[in-house]
Amino acid sequence: MKSIVVCGRFFAVALLLLPLAGTSVAQQQDTQQQRAQSQPYNNAPTWRDVRSGKEEYTSIKGRETGVLVQTYGETWRQLKNGWITPIVGWLIAGVVVVIGAFYRWRGALKVHGAPTGRLIQRFTPFERYVHWVVAISFSILGVTGLVIMLGKYLLLPVIGYTLFAWLTQLFKHLHNFAGPVFVVSLLMFIVMFIKDNLPRLYDIGWLMKAGGMISGQHVPSGRFNAGEKLWFWGGVVVLSLIVSASGLILDFPNFDQVRAVMIEANVVHAVTGGAVMAISLGHIYLGSIGLEGAYDAMRYGYVDEAWAKEHHEYWYNDIKSGKIKAGTASGIPVAPQVQH
Repeated sequence: MKSIVVCGRFFAVALLLLPLAGTSVAQQQDTQQQRAQSQPYNNAPTWRDVRSGKEEYTSIKGRETGVLVQTYGETWRQLKNGWITPIVGWLIAGVVVVIGAFYRWRGALKVHGAPTGRLIQRFTPFERYVHWVVAISFSILGVTGLVIMLGKYLLLPVIGYTLFAWLTQLFKHLHNFAGPVFVVSLLMFIVMFIKDNLPRLYDIGWLMKAGGMISGQHVPSGRFNAGEKLWFWGGVVVLSLIVSASGLILDFPNFDQVRAVMIEANVVHAVTGGAVMAISLGHIYLGSIGLEGAYDAMRYGYVDEAWAKEHHEYWYNDIKSGKIKAGTASGIPVAPQVQH
């Protein structure tokens, strides 16, 4: 009897609330109809559902195929366009200005002693080959990457949409195909030169005197000085490996990465890529016009004994004492007369 009374009360309450529920639904429909009349182009409710990130039905099955709009992408766009791109652009421009001012002040760093005509092999043909593959692929990636990142701000207003679209498409393909070449040659480069780039106590003295680049003072070093070692470990090993890993994620999206992973890889790739390009400008400067004889060493493989003694005295002494084996020649680095 008691249960019958409870059920009766519940039924009565339901009858009282049913008109209210109907009124609420009717009011909601009236509100939507009124908004459709007063704001016919207001699709906010529809886009709110679309941007919710929840999976909807799609005939193509796969990871995130049912998500029409990834809201994380807007955060990435604002971060990239508002922060990463301008910072990278100004950083590289600032480094170029500093290098230009230093060159105007000091000019090329020259060897003080006269050439002896006795040459020492600094790099073997295979070492030079690997270095040039790394350098050329890095340069292609750097130029194409900067065009892709900064081109719409610097090139588009100058060359117009048609040429810029064609150029960017070409550079995108060059960037994608040069990437794996750079990764493979980079790993070979690291294995090949890691032993000679291990830190030594005398590197501290080189850093304290900035290698004599300011004072012009002679500062001894091993096969590679402390500045080259910093570039090797910071630019080649750390930054370049991070750039390579993030680039491979972007280069091969067919491994079913979700969009969040691709976005994060793009941010990491842009930041580390910009940093390594800015740092590399100092290495490129000293290896070309900034230091007399440096380009010849990598181009032809040989350096004069006077150059070796002034810039890498500890390495030179190890060769003369027989501790390190190195080929010898006579003449000039451009046309060495190899001694057998």
